[in-house]
Amino acid sequence: MSWQTYVDEHLMCDIEGNKLTAAAILGLDGSPWAQSANFPALKPEEITAILKDFDEPGSLAPTGMHIAGAKYMVIQGEPGVVVRGKKGPGGICIKKTTQCLLFGLYDEPMTPGQCNLVVERLGDYLVDQGF
Repeated sequence: MSWQTYVDEHLMCDIEGNKLTAAAILGLDGSPWAQSANFPALKPEEITAILKDFDEPGSLAPTGMHIAGAKYMVIQGEPGVVVRGKKGPGGICIKKTTQCLLFGLYDEPMTPGQCNLVVERLGDYLVDQGF
């Protein structure tokens, strides 16, 4: 299965009538493996800050997390494994595996829990598969 298929069929899937607004799988070096058509272009320093938060949980909390220049308030995640952010009626969930980062962005009516379920479920599967 191609990485694009994981984005198209697993991250951008329908869950209770809702879908993510954008999704991507990036290598730990920030290189895109696959992404939805409307996934925002991330700046290298944004990737660096996100990766630092996985190594040093809580490092993003004071400044917020930036995605393509948009600031997200960092909310409770799973230290070293999941980073979550909130911005207005939407937010983001980022799951780290051994080889990649999975990004899911959402807006209402999708709920944070639905976004987390979609992103973390695929992330757990990839970890089980050695990715």
